[in-house]
Amino acid sequence: MALPPSSPLDSDMCKGGDLMTRDELIRAVEAYRATAFRVAYGYTGSYEDSEDITQEVFLKLYRHTKPFKDEEHMKAWLIRVTVNAAKSLLRTSWRQKRDYSPPAYLESTPYYADVADRELFDCVMRLPEKYRAVVYLFFYEDYPVEKVAKLLGISKSAVTTRLSRAKEELRRTYAKEEIRYERKYQEDV
Repeated sequence: MALPPSSPLDSDMCKGGDLMTRDELIRAVEAYRATAFRVAYGYTGSYEDSEDITQEVFLKLYRHTKPFKDEEHMKAWLIRVTVNAAKSLLRTSWRQKRDYSPPAYLESTPYYADVADRELFDCVMRLPEKYRAVVYLFFYEDYPVEKVAKLLGISKSAVTTRLSRAKEELRRTYAKEEIRYERKYQEDV
């Protein structure tokens, strides 16, 4: 199946059977690096670990020889591999013993041009681990509940429950953040 001409990837990417070329890999990295990084960050909460996982995922893509049906199939495969790599990292004993408070430089990392969008994304990334990936895939990647459940290997009811609880947690957290920023603004004025 050929991909639409407007697609960032061409049909050569989905041919399978051979390792992909350097140009094909570069196009895939440009198209999906941010998605893979955010999914990994949603699980690990660590910038460094997320970068390592993202690199590992694209190395696996480079070595992948089975054909993809289309671009959406490749994106779903990348997300699933990212989730598996993040979960695998979290199971390691040395990872469980390390302290992971977000580095200060992440505050200035521009995920979004709009400050409000970046602040909301930061609140999403501070959610408990089991909510972050569900919220990211549903709201940021626009996957339906069924697809999120399949990608994460959980039931549809678990996805809807986690979304509901995450929304409530975000309401509380985001409201506190707005109050805190408002107080800071008033003190500065």
